[in-house]
Amino acid sequence: PLTPTTSMLSRKFHHRLFFSCALFLSGVSASSVGAEPVHEADIVVYGGTSAGVIAAIEADRLGKSVILIARNRHLGGLTTNGLGATDSGHKSTIGGLAREFYRRVKRHYDEPTAWRYERRDTFSWYRKDDDAIWVFEPHVAERVYEEMLKASGVRTFRNTPLDRTAAPVMKDGRLVSIRCKNGLRFSGKMFIDATYEGDLMAVAGVTYTVGREPNDKYGETLNGVQTKANTHNHRFIVPVDAYRIPGDRSSGLVPRVHAGGPGKEGAGDDRIQAYCFRMCMSDVPENRVPFPKPAGYDESQYELLFRNFEAGDLRLPLSIRRMPNGKTDTNNNGAFSTDNIGMNDDYAEASDERRAEIVREHEIYQKGLMWTLANHSRVPDSIRKEMAVWGLARDEFTDNGNWPHEIYVREARRMVSDYVTTELDCRRIRVANDSVGLGSYNMDSHNVQRYVTEDGKVQNEGDVQVSPRGPYVVSYRSIVPRASECRNLFVPVCLSASHIAYGSIRMEPVFMILGHSSAAAAALAIDLDVPVQDVPYRTLRKRLQAEGQVLDIDPRLVREPGIDAKTLAGTVVDDRAAEFVGAWQGGSLTPHVGQGYRHDGNRQKGEKKAIFKAELESGRYEVRLAYTAHGNRATRVPVTIEFAGGKKTVYVDQRKKGPIRGVLLSLGTFEFSGDRPATVVIGTSGTDGYVIADAVQFLRR
Repeated sequence: PLTPTTSMLSRKFHHRLFFSCALFLSGVSASSVGAEPVHEADIVVYGGTSAGVIAAIEADRLGKSVILIARNRHLGGLTTNGLGATDSGHKSTIGGLAREFYRRVKRHYDEPTAWRYERRDTFSWYRKDDDAIWVFEPHVAERVYEEMLKASGVRTFRNTPLDRTAAPVMKDGRLVSIRCKNGLRFSGKMFIDATYEGDLMAVAGVTYTVGREPNDKYGETLNGVQTKANTHNHRFIVPVDAYRIPGDRSSGLVPRVHAGGPGKEGAGDDRIQAYCFRMCMSDVPENRVPFPKPAGYDESQYELLFRNFEAGDLRLPLSIRRMPNGKTDTNNNGAFSTDNIGMNDDYAEASDERRAEIVREHEIYQKGLMWTLANHSRVPDSIRKEMAVWGLARDEFTDNGNWPHEIYVREARRMVSDYVTTELDCRRIRVANDSVGLGSYNMDSHNVQRYVTEDGKVQNEGDVQVSPRGPYVVSYRSIVPRASECRNLFVPVCLSASHIAYGSIRMEPVFMILGHSSAAAAALAIDLDVPVQDVPYRTLRKRLQAEGQVLDIDPRLVREPGIDAKTLAGTVVDDRAAEFVGAWQGGSLTPHVGQGYRHDGNRQKGEKKAIFKAELESGRYEVRLAYTAHGNRATRVPVTIEFAGGKKTVYVDQRKKGPIRGVLLSLGTFEFSGDRPATVVIGTSGTDGYVIADAVQFLRR
């Protein structure tokens, strides 16, 4: 028989041996008795977004052990939190596991039992012969994701946020392990940051940026401050005073507007797109819950809403898209709506506690907005009548008061790697040779600020919606960090892209596509024992194509770069240096000067004009107008030259190609005085098509 001391040691040894074996079998290791266990896997995915779920499933199907860590209990990100109207752009670009998801959703709606509150044959977005459906209820999307995960071997840890105050273990430029706030640690050969915020990327020391780059950083036209061109309808279209006592600047500003102007046109700043909740509403009486009046409601927060109505803007400040069973995906619309403009600027870098405060403020604001629209006496009767049929969907988000579990983080951090995807990629002026997926949605930024104009009125700024006019390539290099920073990390959501390019990429199907490609590349990096930067693209490409990913665009969509203004003789004033009156939009059909041109949208004729000014020495100059001809252009565009002897208006048929390099047309030769700017004004009065403002060239004669 053993002595008591020996027996005690033996029991300790056997207990430790049993514990170590159990940890090994479950993918957990412990270096010593009492040490904090480490959960191990080939690939660790942090972020329960759509990209994270898809990445985890792909890695599992490739035979790798996988851990999926989610900050919240519910998985799927915005795909399961109200964004049921898939912002997909060209559906043909969606392949791989992303398309499998939408096909599974379609199979759900193929069943008659799925249509509880609506007849399937009357729902316009359901098409029996389609392989997929692109609109759906939140709980259906969540169920599909859960079924896909259940059929996999993915180990999922929910309610496990990353401890961003604890530095990860790094060795030889590789992530070794990370620690979460509940004390759990996770180790992997490869890591994927699938968060909307880029939290893992940030703690790993990867370079990133927050905010808008200036246009001149990457040769773009749609980045930075945008007050004159590329503006759309999410603005104040009637004058609304910014001060508590109208006209009295000393009375202070009304809530939800910041003092001062917007900044210099095209300049960068640290502002980010506004956030909101994508509400799921219902107009089915038995499935409708009245909009609650939130605790903390303050009607003064909606003074701009009231004033906007009273000034005559009677647009319903909501965008309502129909989902199955009498439900909606509800989004922002107009001057004052669900977008909580300017109230999220510190979210990306904030602590978890501060982020929770920001989200709570957004919730109170948006719930208060909905209650106000439905009930407040200062809301016009026509609006309240429209709102009377709506409420929150009773059978959605049932554990959260029918309110989405997650806010729509449209943009936060963005990685800066060896390849930054920009507007040039979206317009296919530049096409990367290492595609891991396609984007195709508008270059779309929501407003980032609400400011005071020089005449004391309120205006929104930052809303840009410009179509890339077809699919474009997303580079593999934009989803991996620089090799000098981390050699085993993928970032498919907060990827390396400029603000305006990210505005197009940031769609849920694209995140799924990039999550799929990241996991496939991670598995390949493990198999070949190479850093993520050295994964052979040809091998990866063959794997992705075999798995149904769509990687290529039609070569005919590739565009020639614009004519560099520096290669033109004389003095050239590009549209980026012009002054615009009214809302002009960006365009990029070739040929053109610089990175693009502006057009009047063929609307509000006579209210818009483009003014090109140049400082010239006294003398005679030939004046040439640059424009891109097309069949939808105006045939009599009034172009007024202001010169030393007066003014002259020349009418230009912009359907006819310019005879000089296919883009330039001579307007004549004029005498200019050096004591005042040479001025050319492109008008829109009486025009019968789109008016183009690209550039003006002055040649000394």
